[in-house]
Amino acid sequence: MTNKWPSLPRPTSKGQVGGHEGVGIIVATGSNVRTRKIGERVGIKWASRTCTVCVACLQGQDGVCQDLDISGYSHPGTYQQYVTGPADQVTPIPARLASDIAAPLLCAGVRVYAAIKRANLEAGQWLAVWGAGGGPGHLAVQLASRGFGFRVIGIDILAKRDLVMECGAEHFLDATEEPRQVIEQMRALTEGFGANSIMVADNTMAAYNGSINMLRIGGTMVCVGMPTAIPEPIQGTAPVPMIFNLLTITSVAIGSRKDAQDVLNMAARGIVKTKVELRKMEDLERTFKEMIGGQMQGRVVLDLQ
Repeated sequence: MTNKWPSLPRPTSKGQVGGHEGVGIIVATGSNVRTRKIGERVGIKWASRTCTVCVACLQGQDGVCQDLDISGYSHPGTYQQYVTGPADQVTPIPARLASDIAAPLLCAGVRVYAAIKRANLEAGQWLAVWGAGGGPGHLAVQLASRGFGFRVIGIDILAKRDLVMECGAEHFLDATEEPRQVIEQMRALTEGFGANSIMVADNTMAAYNGSINMLRIGGTMVCVGMPTAIPEPIQGTAPVPMIFNLLTITSVAIGSRKDAQDVLNMAARGIVKTKVELRKMEDLERTFKEMIGGQMQGRVVLDLQ
């Protein structure tokens, strides 16, 4: 909505309705719809429409479909009372899951769930999450610790420490300290070796530049947060140290439709719970200012009823 990503192919259209994490009740269906019913509660995700036939879709990576429509970007989003979506893309919401808890899972939750799988860890190994107190980050900490059995170290500003620890992190590191200190603290907490994987859920280059040196030999960095600055390389990723330390850098744009259903089912079982604050549409400008300023803990959900 704010056109802060210079890497996108074009600016968001003027007058476009934003939003890509929405839950509501189906009030009408097309004449050929057979899979969804009026009265059913469903969610609309970041991926509004996919082609289902490109290489990405056929590999189960429909979130990066080569003919993708994105809610709030190329298709009207969820900051409105009525919105359309293809029947094969909307996601059923489990009956036990409240709508305000479910909504943030449809992008932030799906994304970090897919990222956790990309980390390719085993239970008991160390996962560090940079940006652990934000919307995606606090979900990642819960899913990783309670759903996958990983040992989690959260990294964020000190004001978010309590939230990160409540979500299941074993340890917390202050992201505002000198990078060398944070690296030394990370190694001290992980038997001197570093984390097995680090997920960068923060959208700043400072987070990316400080992460690669926190990994042990054979470690994996999972890129999740999308920096809004002019694209630049990640510091510390020269070929020789990457080769000799057997390091891997991978990424996740968004999870698949199956990932969305999986993470909602985990939430319905109580494994993950979004920290949300309900606000009205008139609070949207204030909410954006808090988000851009890094002041937000968890997620804000707009109630359009």
